[in-house]
Amino acid sequence: MIKGTFKRNDSGRIVSYEISGHAYAGEYGDDVVCSAVSVLIFSTINGIDALAGVQPIIDADEEEEGYIYVEIPTEMTQEQSNIVQILLENLLLGLQAVQEENSEYIQINTQTK
Repeated sequence: MIKGTFKRNDSGRIVSYEISGHAYAGEYGDDVVCSAVSVLIFSTINGIDALAGVQPIIDADEEEEGYIYVEIPTEMTQEQSNIVQILLENLLLGLQAVQEENSEYIQINTQTK
């Protein structure tokens, strides 16, 4: 199962997320749940970099795959912060939509720090 946790600060902004596991919803290469999650995650990371000009802090298991931790730096302009938050909220919405249709393969939750 894919498990994801989004952490919010006291003002409700997403400050990090961690995704781990595999869906095993199909054969390797045909697992649409894993594919959807991967596309959402990496599209968001690329958007944060390209659209906000912010380099997120990333820890990923390159050998095993199936694990990524992304933390948003605190030093950025208000405009950058707003762009990053829109992208992160969109990621969360996308993952929740995948979960609605595939709850046996993915579980997403949020926590307040």
